[in-house]
Amino acid sequence: MAETTVAAVMDELAGLEDPKARAINERHGDDHGVNLSKLRSVAKRLKTQQELAQQLWGTGDTAARLLALLICRPKAFERDELDAMLREARTPKVHDWLVNYVVKKNSHAEELRVAWTADADPVVASAGWALTTERVAKKPEGLDLSELLDVIEAEMKDAPDRLQWAMNHCLAQIGIDHAQYRARAIDIGERLRVLQDYPTPPNCTSPFAPVWISEMVRRRIEK
Repeated sequence: MAETTVAAVMDELAGLEDPKARAINERHGDDHGVNLSKLRSVAKRLKTQQELAQQLWGTGDTAARLLALLICRPKAFERDELDAMLREARTPKVHDWLVNYVVKKNSHAEELRVAWTADADPVVASAGWALTTERVAKKPEGLDLSELLDVIEAEMKDAPDRLQWAMNHCLAQIGIDHAQYRARAIDIGERLRVLQDYPTPPNCTSPFAPVWISEMVRRRIEK
């Protein structure tokens, strides 16, 4: 029954394949052609099914893995399972959804944050920094924010793209949420110039940390 269900789901995903969506996704490093709104509709219909989610993940197919992350039970995974999944999640969207939809809700998140941040693989390390950014925003107690800024200042400029992006987000979050470190965060951003020229659509906030920090602080003051 489970194999039939997996086959049926894979057939449905194949039917949702859109060459135009694939072309757009591939420009961002994602090798699938399923519209994410349609994927979420499939997940809503399937509801939570942990066994099916694990089997869909096992197919290695990107669209199937994204669906798996939507229908899984985040707290059901063991630490080593999540570590292995992250190392297999080489496309950006699967990586991001795994961290944000699953790992952040799992009891092993803090242990993985520490381990991943120190990992030699920059993609794995970027997941550690994403979890650190979550703590900066929601549970900063116990974090040494000054030390985090030291590391960002020393390493962000020359970091690989995805790790650099994650470190930059952490830099901005520190500046946004912690007034005592705001000036230093802005200064680091201004000196390193990371993402200063990143193309930003109209009505969107630039990821350049000094602009990002200033804009988010302004919005909070105006509320």
